[in-house]
This record gives sequence, structure tokens and C-alpha cells, in this order.
Amino acid sequence: MTKKELRLSFRNKRSLLTFPLIESYSTEIANSALNLPIWEFSYFHLFLSIEKNKEVATLPLLSILQGKDKNVIVPKIVKDNGLEHYLLMDNTALLPNALGIPEPIDGILIPENKLDVVFIPLLAFDGNGGRVGYGKGFYDAFLRKCRKDVVKIGLSFFEASDSIDDIHEGDVPLDYCITPQNTYHF
Repeated sequence: MTKKELRLSFRNKRSLLTFPLIESYSTEIANSALNLPIWEFSYFHLFLSIEKNKEVATLPLLSILQGKDKNVIVPKIVKDNGLEHYLLMDNTALLPNALGIPEPIDGILIPENKLDVVFIPLLAFDGNGGRVGYGKGFYDAFLRKCRKDVVKIGLSFFEASDSIDDIHEGDVPLDYCITPQNTYHF
């Protein structure tokens, strides 16, 4: 299937999920992250979920990261469809942007090359680590600025698709993807 077809299909699948199921699946995903070989790292980039889009809720994962005294970095959309990255602290004020994404108002900027692990929102992925997001290209542009060894982890409620027909060389693949049932390593 093409990215466009997968976006439509997985948005529809997501729309059928109840909030209690989303909460349960999100906790399972967060707990599965504990089994990944990432815990020696310090700087973890975490997206903050868009509840109305029924994304994987990242609050359980955030709790784990904070409990392990990790530096949690969150994104903010800036002009030209870019992302800035801020250290999340106890006093960081967050406001939803026009897309409904909670973002820091201001704070300590962290450069991409400092990041060790990036958790990535997505709609679908395949068995090769290809991923389908919302189509704006935020994460591909961001990931190309990161170090080559940054660990890229997708979070999904659903299992891998057979294939993504229109992957291109600018698409940055995942290293892992966690679902409620499985953890994929690519």
C-alpha cells in the first residue's frame, strides 16, 4: 500500500480505539521499552501525544524516563515546518499548538546532536523499519540532523504492515518499533 492509503487505513483503525484501550496499550508499550538496550543513554527525545488523534499516550513512558533520571527532550514546531527541542523540567510550561500538540513555551534548547534516543509518533510501519507519519516531514527532517547512531523507536498500537510501496531515500527508517504485543528490531 502507498503512504496515503496506509494513512487513511490506520487513522480509521485508530478512530475505533476506546480511551481505556489506548491507556492500556500505551502502558504495555511503555513497559516493553524497559526491555530495550537503551537505558545506559542520557538524552531521550519524546513526543507528547495528541489525545484527539488517539496517539500512543506517552505519559507512562515519560514516567519511566523520569523515574530513571533521564534527560527528557520534547519538540516544538517552529516556522518552515522545523522542530526545536527543549529539555523538559518540572517548571516547563506546556501549551497545545494549533494541531493540538502540547509544546513547551520556552526553556533550555537542546541540539539534535546531543540526543541518544528518539521516540517517534507514527501511523503505520513495515517489517523493514519504514514508517508512515502524518505526511508533513517533521521527523524525517529532524532525524537527518541527529547523529547517525541515534536510536530511533516508533510507537504503534498496530502490528507491521506488509510493505510501504512508496518509501524513498529521504525517509529515515526505525531501529525499533514497539506495539502492545511485540517489539520489532530492524
